[in-house]
Amino acid sequence: MPTDLSGSWERDYSRGDDVNAVLADVLYRLSRTSPDARHARQSGYSGSTAVVPPQHRESAYALARLAEEITRPQVLTVSQNEHEISVARKDDYAIFCAFYGGMAKATESAYGTELCGWDGDQLVSNLILPDGLQVTHRFTVSQDGRKMRVVTSVSSSTAPLPFTLSRFYMKFAAPKSDFNCIETLSMKRVCSTTDIEL
Repeated sequence: MPTDLSGSWERDYSRGDDVNAVLADVLYRLSRTSPDARHARQSGYSGSTAVVPPQHRESAYALARLAEEITRPQVLTVSQNEHEISVARKDDYAIFCAFYGGMAKATESAYGTELCGWDGDQLVSNLILPDGLQVTHRFTVSQDGRKMRVVTSVSSSTAPLPFTLSRFYMKFAAPKSDFNCIETLSMKRVCSTTDIEL
């Protein structure tokens, strides 16, 4: 794999996109391409969101809320080996990528179908959900391996433009847990402060 993303990553709140500023930009772009925008400009009207069709405005708001929710996790924990990459996100679904025989393999989950690949040294995860909804994450690690940028794009078959947010993370040493846990059929999850023997 061209890049090692493994480790614990904590959100850098001093950097990244502001969801309201991105939403304002999307609405402005929609107003410039709206069929009603040409008529409004010819009439001398300078407002932007008023010429965005209501269904497009509602779609933009819905994608903005979804993108904000998806990018909310403060900590990412990335496990990576020769064939798999797993991005655990606290209180949210994990991103899972599988590569076997030099090829990316689609994985199925309760959410949809996920397919990953490499674009140069960027890991790209594309989650295809029902009803024409897609979530794409692009992971880029800095040359020194201490910083990571995650660009998340949410698109829908009902929205004319995707909604994209950038988040930045810094690598940190996660504290070792005081508990060892295993999953068992008979007792579900078992945790202990000492080694567990079955």
